[in-house]
Amino acid sequence: MSKELKLTVLKVRQPIGDFYIASIRAQDLVDISFSDVRRLAKDQRDLEKYLGIQRPVSPKRIKEIKQYIEGEDSTFPTSVILAVDEKCAEYDSDGNGIGTLVLKEYQADASDEADSIPYARIAKVIDGQHRIAAFMDENNNWCFDYDERDFDINVAIFIGADVSEQANIFATVNLAQTKVNKSLVYDLTELAKTSSPHKTCHNVAVALDKEPSSPLYQRIKRLGTATPGRKKEPLTQASFVESLVKFISPNPVQDRNDLLAGKKIKHVAGSDLKKFPFRNLFIDGKEIDITEIIYNYFKAVEKKWPDSWNATDRVGNLLPRSNAFKAFMIYLREDAYPELAQGNYGLIPSVNEFYKKLDHIELKDEDFTTRNFAPGSGGQATFLKMLRGEISLEDMLDG
Repeated sequence: MSKELKLTVLKVRQPIGDFYIASIRAQDLVDISFSDVRRLAKDQRDLEKYLGIQRPVSPKRIKEIKQYIEGEDSTFPTSVILAVDEKCAEYDSDGNGIGTLVLKEYQADASDEADSIPYARIAKVIDGQHRIAAFMDENNNWCFDYDERDFDINVAIFIGADVSEQANIFATVNLAQTKVNKSLVYDLTELAKTSSPHKTCHNVAVALDKEPSSPLYQRIKRLGTATPGRKKEPLTQASFVESLVKFISPNPVQDRNDLLAGKKIKHVAGSDLKKFPFRNLFIDGKEIDITEIIYNYFKAVEKKWPDSWNATDRVGNLLPRSNAFKAFMIYLREDAYPELAQGNYGLIPSVNEFYKKLDHIELKDEDFTTRNFAPGSGGQATFLKMLRGEISLEDMLDG
């Protein structure tokens, strides 16, 4: 049985999304964030690479905190901020904003495109790494046993935050502090203002999620947890951004760094534009056009299969889920949009034009089941073949 940690939490709702406040034993916090703190001491993590900064753990600072926590009146009243993958978290509400958050390791199966997440890697530390490291010895083992006293830590836990959202949270926290390095404050201020592929994708996701007429209205979960008894939520913002950014950039972090440095990104043509069909739209700041293309495309999907598309709570219904979404996005990027654009990348096809690109598919609403499309990357690959007309329903049933 996999190891898990149960926490009584207070759910907090803010514009960025939901997060959770909890009190956690210092040893439990070390156990779930051990790998992240150790990696931060030795190398840049994804967050630092995204921010383009060096944020090493300071041995001097850790030593000072170690001495401090030995005192009779030691306290950490401000939150350590953590990011946890949604696959490692389940939230069960008890009402009035209070509930139970279960954190556990994630075991990937053979057909899953995601990696397993061990218990020691459940939590990524956005802010507070020195406080956690102070409870470890030089071998990164738990070492706080002064008179066997308890030491609980106040934590804020963000579930399902991708690296760009983690960077936004980090920037917000550190811009509010007066003792932060001035050059870092400048860098973070510029980061908040500068365009980037990830930021554009987030803006598109938010627009489609908020617009009542959108086929993706209230379907894109910004930050949140898996619901007990339901393995797949309709769509996470991380899945949306991961799929859309592939239309825009071969290297989103490099693009962001170039823009941050005041460099102009050159327009692309030919095979590069075919590979990244929304790149020039991004360079020209045409987020609305990108949003409209995605809107019309999924309106066509909704028109083709209205019952399955809208039955988001039906058990085993694949169509509204992440795997189907990812396959739809690959089909849009590599097949449907290039065929409709005919080299005129930036064209906004109508709902009816996109509908015709789905007209050849014989599957009906009732066919989008886990029986026909296995969970995981295998089902996603089968779904994509179906979109491309490479296999039929009869082929799937025979298989």
